[in-house]
Amino acid sequence: MVKSRIRKITMAVLAPAMALGATVGLASAPASAAVWNSCDQWANTSLDGYRLFNNIWGSGAGGQCIWANSGTSWGVWADHPNTGGIKSYANSTKTISKSIDTLSWLTSNYNVSVPSSGAYNTSYDIWDNAHQYEIMLWVNHTGAVGPIGSWQANVTLGGHNWDVYKGTNGSNQVFSFLRTSNSSSGTVDVKQVLNWIAYTKGWMPGNEVIGDVQFGYEITSSSGGLNFNTNNLTVSGG
Repeated sequence: MVKSRIRKITMAVLAPAMALGATVGLASAPASAAVWNSCDQWANTSLDGYRLFNNIWGSGAGGQCIWANSGTSWGVWADHPNTGGIKSYANSTKTISKSIDTLSWLTSNYNVSVPSSGAYNTSYDIWDNAHQYEIMLWVNHTGAVGPIGSWQANVTLGGHNWDVYKGTNGSNQVFSFLRTSNSSSGTVDVKQVLNWIAYTKGWMPGNEVIGDVQFGYEITSSSGGLNFNTNNLTVSGG
């Protein structure tokens, strides 16, 4: 699996809207009372200190709609064909802009409702400011999806047990932490994960500035239309 968030950002700025197939109305019940919703490819808005982004970036994508009741309560309806390759990463983003060595704490709480079919992962995607390093924390995954790189270790960090993979997508280093059992809710001590990467393994400098902490759904297929609901998601640090 090869991907590049830098490519996604470039496409979001430069690419014209592409045909995404039939786009239907928002299907999930919470969306009916949403304060914001859109089915546009690059739809985005800011609510309560979070930036929400529909982010349909992969080739062969179908329809996808995003909705939000607040910055911490939002969801996605997606109908992507049963083909390989990531189609989208709908997400909410909290900007941190502090180096690992000056962060006293960085934590997140999540609570999601996700389908039992399709192919996707529910994940944090954490970036440094220069986009040289990408840290993915998969809290659950379903179907034919997998991380970049090779297996490195099994560790218990930040309140969870993970299988750790390390690799590159051609643009940046990627460190993927896959929770060994799927979870729909919990708390992650992200600072502890960053400390392990920087100080225990030496894979990135301790003075690297953490830019964005994203959380969302990296969807490969969701044929027929599936709902991904973020019941609550908070990210805080200092």
